[in-house]
Amino acid sequence: MRAAFRVASVAALAIAATTASHAESPGAANPAVKRGAYLVRFGGCNDCHTPKVMTPRGPAPDPGRELSGHPASVTLPPPPDLAPDKWMAATNGDLTAWVGPWGVSYAANLTPHRRTGLGDWTVEQFVKTMRTGKHLGTGREILPPMPWEDLAALNDQDLRAIFAYLRSIRPIENQVPAPLPPK
Repeated sequence: MRAAFRVASVAALAIAATTASHAESPGAANPAVKRGAYLVRFGGCNDCHTPKVMTPRGPAPDPGRELSGHPASVTLPPPPDLAPDKWMAATNGDLTAWVGPWGVSYAANLTPHRRTGLGDWTVEQFVKTMRTGKHLGTGREILPPMPWEDLAALNDQDLRAIFAYLRSIRPIENQVPAPLPPK
């Protein structure tokens, strides 16, 4: 199943890489923030955590909603029926919601908004989340397609740099829906 997510992620990354423009964040002069921005872009975080806009070249990350997660204002129809021998997973049009055997997962708001994003998180909570695959390092499981296992392979310095970058971007208020259990 992980291979299918990697294929979808690589395809989305290819689209995003050819169409996205990334503005410099205010903290870009800080080496940790600069490293974090590089890792976020290389890791394809915008592929799932940024809503898309349609362009002549296909969907592209919406720069006005960078890393804000699945839009709270978007109501999706019931998820499609999936069967392991046919389709394992499906996503919505902007790749911010996924359905599979785990249920429905929504891309989190990674901006530093205090109430709806990572604004109240500590760097220690972020690192622990990426190491354990648990929300805030101790809560519910982080669901597919989030490749937390791949992020867990990064060293502490790189995870701290990612967090520094996420703290440097514009906070966007967007309360992402809670995941839904499988049918």
